[in-house]
Formats: sequence, structure tokens, C-alpha cells
Amino acid sequence: MSTPPIARRGFLKGALGVGALAATGSLAACAPGGTGAAPSKLAAPSASASSVKGEITIWNRSGDLFKVFDAAIGKFRAAYPGVTVNHQAVDIDAKLANTLISGTGVPDGSFWDDAKIGGQAEHLFDLTDLIAPYRDRTAPYKLSVNTVDGKIYGVPWDLDPGLLWYREDILEDAGVDPAGLATYDDLVTAARTVKEKNPTTKPIHLDKDPFLGQLWLEMLANQQGTSLTDAQGKLRLDSAEYRRILTWIETAVKDGLVTHVPYLKPADVNTLDSGQQVFVPWAIWWSFAPQQLLKETKGKWRAAPLPAWTPGGARSGAMGGSSFVIPAKAKNPELAWLLYEFLCFKEPGYTAVYGPNDVYPGGLSTSVPSFQPALDPAKPLFEPIEALGGQDLWKVAVEAAATIPAAAPIPWWWAQSVDYLGNNLQRLMEGKMTPDQVIAESGEKIQRNLIDRS
Repeated sequence: MSTPPIARRGFLKGALGVGALAATGSLAACAPGGTGAAPSKLAAPSASASSVKGEITIWNRSGDLFKVFDAAIGKFRAAYPGVTVNHQAVDIDAKLANTLISGTGVPDGSFWDDAKIGGQAEHLFDLTDLIAPYRDRTAPYKLSVNTVDGKIYGVPWDLDPGLLWYREDILEDAGVDPAGLATYDDLVTAARTVKEKNPTTKPIHLDKDPFLGQLWLEMLANQQGTSLTDAQGKLRLDSAEYRRILTWIETAVKDGLVTHVPYLKPADVNTLDSGQQVFVPWAIWWSFAPQQLLKETKGKWRAAPLPAWTPGGARSGAMGGSSFVIPAKAKNPELAWLLYEFLCFKEPGYTAVYGPNDVYPGGLSTSVPSFQPALDPAKPLFEPIEALGGQDLWKVAVEAAATIPAAAPIPWWWAQSVDYLGNNLQRLMEGKMTPDQVIAESGEKIQRNLIDRS
């Protein structure tokens, strides 16, 4: 069963943490370090699976991912026959934050973007003790973005490793070995080689959407073990790591090596299919493009680990992500925990989510689990992808995911900072600002208008 492109892109922009992360003024009071009440700790039910009884309401986004989880919840019902699950499709971005604050009509559990969890910690259960048995087997990045003041507030679900997508046929024709793209300097060199072979190419994709551009920037920063703020909320944009990324962008732009277009809109699809774009450093969820959108070049794209910023550095970073939360005012939070434990940490739960299903006959290939025992390169949860020439994307993705560094909690104001950093990043890509100008102007406005006012 295929999904219409517009609906599918909507899923990606929501489910993978790149949706409308609207931050309201009310969030400031809920930010880490705020004055809210101490969160409650949640304990797991002591009864056996066969004797646990009760009813829970679970929120998920509508669309194809809802259907995937609905089928997986069927497996949970078989394991916990006494638990009734009311699985509801909800506009989470519009509804969940206000519901948590009001305390009225609160679900027992909900899917949510990692970027929003830190700002609502006081309205969520502290899950630290429940996650403890799985902590050492969960991707460090997912633990870090779900942690506020040493406490874990989200059940880690997906991991969205960054990969280098490339046209295998064009690289072969230009004499470029993709295995030699070890650093971002190597990538620029390869782009020059491709352009010399065919001057009409502008090989490297840079995204024209400020939000997605900033999310992409954070992936590249995460590769280097940093992020926009540290664990205490201190801004660290003015750093060698960010300057390294921005200088690389400036070089690629000045050398005429970039195609600057919005993500998977017609201009992007057309230049991907025409051979103008050859390299797309992006999250695993770009795999949707060759499977659903690209016509002329379907089967010609491949995935590799991202280049490293320094020799021997990490070959991937995370771009987006979501987890599950249990509201502090949930009626049956213990039962919600059993569901999320089953889906994220138990077999057959995570296999039911990622493995072949009615929505995705070959399995869900737009992310991988964050639970490391599920990430066995030799035991793929989704099948090789015909639109990638039969490449085993699972093996590439899980090996890249293993290199993703930990991060800091995402600040509640991150989406608002796109007005400054995301927009200035676009000006850099247009050749209208320098790296130092992007850092200085963005940092000053973020500090004054967002951090100092929180």
C-alpha cells in the first residue's frame, strides 16, 4: 500500500520531530529550571501480564504511522488481554501541550516530539526508575534528549541517523569512490570532481526551508558532540564546531557546488531526477524520496554514513526524533507504561512496529529503534529497498546509528530560534552573510529574546 506524497511528507514532518514545534509563552514557566511542582515518579504494575486489567487512552498522530502503531497495539492486546487500549488519532501539536497544562481530558500516554518534552517536564511522570533496566541498552542520544535535571521524562522510541545519500551511477562515471568520502572536505572535493565532469551539476543539496535547515544544522552539530545549548541551557553557538559547519557551507556555496531548494518540493524532485543533485546529506527518512517521489532515478540512489568533520570523528548525527510521554494526571499511567515498554523494549513489540505490515509491506524504513538490542545488522527489521537498488539500508543505518553522540535536552524555545538562526542560515546559503555574522547576530537575538526572557 502506498501513501500519497503529500500525506507522507506530513507524516515525516510530524512524526519525526520536524513539524510545527510551536512554542507559546506559557511554555516558559515549564522550562527546565522553572518553578513548577516536583514531578511524580511512576512505578510499574506488580501484577503478571495475564492478571493486569484496566483501560487506557493513547494519543498518536493520524496517518500512516497511526496505522502502524494500531497494528502493533494489537500484539500488545494479545500479550495483555485484560488491558483495553483506546487508540486515538489526535492533532498532538495543537492539543497536547494545552491539555497537559489544563489537566482536563489528559490521555494516559502520548506520542511526542523530543524537542517538546523538556519544556513540559513538570506535567509528565518521571520515568527514570522504569527506564533504568533498559538505560545501558538505549542509544545515548535518545536518553540525553529525554533527560531534564537528571530525570528521564520520555520513553525513547525512534532514532533518526543522518546518512549521505548519493547517485551511484554519477559517482562511478566521475571516478569517485563513495568509500573514500571519509570527511566533509572529501565530500567537497568529490563534488568538484563531479562538477568538472558535468558543469551543469550543483551536486550538494542545501535546504531552503529555515526550519529544516536548522534541524539539519543540529544534526551536523550533534555529529561533533555539541548542540545549540548545553545541559544547563547555556548557548554554545559561538564555537569551533558550529563555525566549522558554517565555513564548510560557505565554501560549497562560493564554489557553485550547491542546489538550494526546499525539501522534496517540485524544484527539489526535478533536480534530483535530472542529475543536478548528486549528494544529499540528510536523515534516514529521506529514503521516502526514491521509494515514492523520484521517477527517473529510482534505483540509482544509495546510502552511506555521513562524512566525519574531523578524521576519525562520528559518522552520523541525529536529525529529529520522537518518544512517548505519560502525563502526570493520567488515570492509568502504569498501564500506559506497559504499552510503551512493550513497543520500545520488548519482542515482539518493536518488530511489530518496524517489521513488514499492511501499511509498509517491506517494513518501516524511515527510522530505526533506539533500543540497541533491536539494532542487529544481521537481523534486519525492514527489508532491502528496491528503490535503492536492493541496498540493505538497515545495515547502513544501524551501523551509522551506533556512532551518534549523546546530546543535551532540547530547549523549549528551539522552534522560535528558527526566526533567527534558521533564517540567517538561509542567508549564508544565499551568500548574503558570513559564518561569523550568522553566529554573532543569531546568538545575540536568541540570548536576548528567548533565553533572557524565559
